[in-house]
Amino acid sequence: MADLKPIKTEKAPGAIGPYSQGIHIGDLIFVSGQIPIDPATGNMIEGDVGAQTVQVLRNVSGVLKEAGSSLDRVVKTTVYLADLSSFQEMNTAYAEYFGSHRPARATVQVGLPEGIAIEIDAIAVSE
Repeated sequence: MADLKPIKTEKAPGAIGPYSQGIHIGDLIFVSGQIPIDPATGNMIEGDVGAQTVQVLRNVSGVLKEAGSSLDRVVKTTVYLADLSSFQEMNTAYAEYFGSHRPARATVQVGLPEGIAIEIDAIAVSE
């Protein structure tokens, strides 16, 4: 089995529990669920689900960059929404951030901590 390489970066919020921001194994990168926290301040960003989606994808991108990859190498995401009625707003921001790249995706409604509208995890391949 290939070596598991934990990913640690200042470009995304630090792990707040017994997990890594991501794991790199072989040609795959697994990014832990990212929430709309600005890693520079440690504070949750203000704004609607669209603004939160952008920050979450910036965080995902930061983890991927540290592992030597990028959003255009993402093969699968899971989007966790606090309220599925915000799906279209999330989807608009998500589509703008990914551009023409369209990874596989699942979207589900879940309970998230107060004020957090979205969380996204990702699987990508190395560059």
